[in-house]
Amino acid sequence: MATDYDAPRKTDDDLSEDSLEELKNRRMDKSSGIVDVDESDLNESMELPGADLSNEELAVRVLPRQADEFTCSQCFLVHHRSQLAKEKDGRLICRDCAA
Repeated sequence: MATDYDAPRKTDDDLSEDSLEELKNRRMDKSSGIVDVDESDLNESMELPGADLSNEELAVRVLPRQADEFTCSQCFLVHHRSQLAKEKDGRLICRDCAA
C-alpha cells in the first residue's frame, strides 16, 4: 500500500473525532487482524533439523581475503585489520578472542 508522506497527518483532535459507529465497526470486524498465510508456502520455507541438504547448492559469492584483512588463529574468522588485538608467535588474534 502506497503512503503519501506529503499529505497532512491527523492531529490528536482529528483522531478523537472518529465517529463512535466507525470505531464499533472496526472492533466488530474480527477478520481484519487475521493474516492470510498459505500453509504450503510456510512448509516449503521451513527447514527441519537433520534434514538432508546434500543436493542443495549455495548461492553465495565467496571473495578471497583482502590485503587489509586477517584470519584469527583462534576463531578462524576473517576480520579487518582494525580488529587485530595482538600477534603472538606469528599468530594473529582478533579483539573478541583476546578479551
